[in-house]
Amino acid sequence: MGGKYKNTLQKGRVRYIVFKEGNKWYAVALEFNIVEAGDDPREVLLSLFEAIRGYVKSAIKIKARPHILNQRADNEYEKLWGKLQENKNTPSRNYLPPVYTFGERPLAIM
Repeated sequence: MGGKYKNTLQKGRVRYIVFKEGNKWYAVALEFNIVEAGDDPREVLLSLFEAIRGYVKSAIKIKARPHILNQRADNEYEKLWGKLQENKNTPSRNYLPPVYTFGERPLAIM
C-alpha cells in the first residue's frame, strides 16, 4: 500500500487543463496550483509544462516534503476537471468553457 500522498519526489502525475475565459487562455496544473495565462493556448501549455518542470526540479533539489506536490486545487478547477472527465467521450460540451486540451502528465523531469 502506498503512502499518504499520490505524488512523491520519485514519481507521480499532475493533471492539467488549458481553457479560455474571456479573451485569455489559461493553463492550470491542478496539484501544484500553477496557472499560466496568455493569448495562445499552445504557448500557455508550453509555459505550464516548463513551470511544472522547474517546480519539480526545485522540490527535488531542496528535498521538499511531498505535500507541495499534492496541493488542493481551486474548487473551480476541480469542478471543471470533473466535468471534462464525465464528458470526454461526448462531442458536445456546450456548458463548459472553451477547452484546448486537458490530461495528466508524469512528473518526470528528464
